[in-house]
Amino acid sequence: MPKVIFRAPDGDWAVDVPPGTPLMQAALDRDVEGIVGECGGNAMCATCHVYVPEDAADDFPPMGEAEDEMLNCTASERRPSSRLSCQLPAPEHDVLVDLPEEQ
Repeated sequence: MPKVIFRAPDGDWAVDVPPGTPLMQAALDRDVEGIVGECGGNAMCATCHVYVPEDAADDFPPMGEAEDEMLNCTASERRPSSRLSCQLPAPEHDVLVDLPEEQ
């Protein structure tokens, strides 16, 4: 099973995730600190904000309009690598994402 590593400012969380599972859901199921997911995965709150390293960007579907708009509401800095983890299905292989300092 692929592993997702959520790299947080205070340490990493390595989580086994079935392919296709939204990263936000995997984080919530395993109590990963730093992912809140207040809207339950509907791209309506930006509390599952992550930074996707450039070399992993092609592992995920393109950003949709709703996600792009919601990323303007993040508590931490929006970067070119910003994504909402609720919109990111786990790939077939290991992947790393960085968590912002606050949601």
